[in-house]
Amino acid sequence: MRKLFGTSGVRGVVGDQLTLELALDLGLALATHLGGEGSVVLGKDPRTSSDMIENCLTSGLLSGGCDVMKLGVVPTPAVSFAVRQFRAKAGIMITASHNPPEYNGIKFWGSDGMAYTPKQEEAIERIYFGKRMKSAAWDRIGKVEAIDVLPSYIDEIAGTVKLKRSYKVVVDCGNGAGSLVTPYLLRKLGCKVVTLNSQLDGFFPGRRLEPSPENLGELCSVVKSIGADLGIAHDGDADRAAAVDELGRVAQPDKILGLISAHQIRRKKEVVVTTVDASSVVDDCVAGRGGKVVRTRVGDVSVAAAIKKHKAVFGGEPSSAWIFPRVHLAPDGPLATIKILELLDSTGKKLSELLDMLPEYPTVRGKVACPNEKKADVMKKFKTHAKREFLGVKRILTIDGVRLEFESGWVLVRPSGTEPYIRVTVEGKTQTRAKEIARKAVKILKDAMRD
Repeated sequence: MRKLFGTSGVRGVVGDQLTLELALDLGLALATHLGGEGSVVLGKDPRTSSDMIENCLTSGLLSGGCDVMKLGVVPTPAVSFAVRQFRAKAGIMITASHNPPEYNGIKFWGSDGMAYTPKQEEAIERIYFGKRMKSAAWDRIGKVEAIDVLPSYIDEIAGTVKLKRSYKVVVDCGNGAGSLVTPYLLRKLGCKVVTLNSQLDGFFPGRRLEPSPENLGELCSVVKSIGADLGIAHDGDADRAAAVDELGRVAQPDKILGLISAHQIRRKKEVVVTTVDASSVVDDCVAGRGGKVVRTRVGDVSVAAAIKKHKAVFGGEPSSAWIFPRVHLAPDGPLATIKILELLDSTGKKLSELLDMLPEYPTVRGKVACPNEKKADVMKKFKTHAKREFLGVKRILTIDGVRLEFESGWVLVRPSGTEPYIRVTVEGKTQTRAKEIARKAVKILKDAMRD
């Protein structure tokens, strides 16, 4: 079956992979999927192309008989909130998240506030590729309503945290949708806020949108120079929140994941969900609280689905996307920001102190070139050969690539979804052990390529 959806909706360069015709047809396909009735919530990030994509989606939805509730520019989690708040049948967020400004994307949300699963996306693809879209009669065309959801969204998530003192926080919004929420949310909780790149701008001139260490130099410098307690960086749609400690160091996302996981566990045997590429530091933190870690495929949709299945108390992945299911099943950057402050508040410690208490596990990354058509066969051979070549394997996970776990570390071998490579990620108790595992994994892969 042909594919439209990737790991995070439909995404591509505007005018190339993502055309106006595609947006129009996707709107009509969703309306058809929903039975040509009910309301659909529609949000967008501030990209230059978002307005025209919004208009095309709206036309498709209206022509299919659905009403449209336009939220304007909002963070992605506000769409999840609005779907439930207004009891809509679905939601759409127009965003390409951390991708450059020439990209955009379309992501669907279910009535439960969770992103569409692959099964739901396949239903849309069958309608789209089968040209089964159905237009409504002239007297059944939908209506449009503009909704300001941000005040109630801010109130909702602010109500989940109570801080005992005021904190000084620097927020780098990246000129994205978080500009409209996180500074106001923090001030509502009594924090002193300094903002960077907090003006909406679809060209994103302030910095690259990926909230990774190489893009957060200014944030680190400002946090340290003004004596702030915390720095936060969002991507374009603010579903992520990367943290900077008071010393101006970008926190390793896996460590933040571990700290929040431990903080969210209130009773023994409660479950936390993370992905196959997350560090063992998460397991260490959760084990210390008597909890259990469940691993799933990479991607927030997979994390949310596993949270729902296992009734988990928290879930996240090393991309700095955190999901708090007691609030909703969407990665939420503004909410994660105040949950990190709640962690500092409850422990009475600085973020640097909490981070430095956790172990350092050296990581080695590599990749082996592999044509897309050979990936499945090579991965099958790798799994067979790895069982024979590696000694002391404690567990093998095959939910997303192949992850082999040892007493002294782990290796994840996973085909790239976008490039002709198979990626190798290794974590070891020591740098020597990590390099040793990586060398052996790469050798097995190359041997499998030659077979």
